[in-house]
Amino acid sequence: MDTPRCDDLLLDNQVCFALYSTSLMLTKVYKPILQAVGLTYPQYLAMLVLWERDGITVGELSARLLTDPGSVTPLLKRLEGEGLITRTRSSADERVVELRLTDKGRELQQQAQAFPACIVEASGQSAEQLMALKDELVKLRSQLQQALPA
Repeated sequence: MDTPRCDDLLLDNQVCFALYSTSLMLTKVYKPILQAVGLTYPQYLAMLVLWERDGITVGELSARLLTDPGSVTPLLKRLEGEGLITRTRSSADERVVELRLTDKGRELQQQAQAFPACIVEASGQSAEQLMALKDELVKLRSQLQQALPA
């Protein structure tokens, strides 16, 4: 028995699959670049946040990465083990863990300066095209966040 064809349900017609598969490819492009400096992609994202704003809390970091604090704790322990960050309990509230870059963590930022150009080159697009795409994706993400139930 033939199943009726519904173009709305074709994999290649799904925005979610285009985003998912592109994210997978982007992560694969990043992998050797980040391995050269001893980072995983999630660790790199955490370091980007810390390079932007050193001294934040685990809660602030997880909010910035749109994830829950429990999921970032293992990667933060690894970054601390590598000597890139320190984690200390807040003196004002010991439930709060503050994150600070070490000298080694700050030095890594210098190496990371070359990463965006590698991604631009791998994409075959201009930096301007990628920024326009990023802006559209941020708008989409924001709209989807608003559509979530409270």
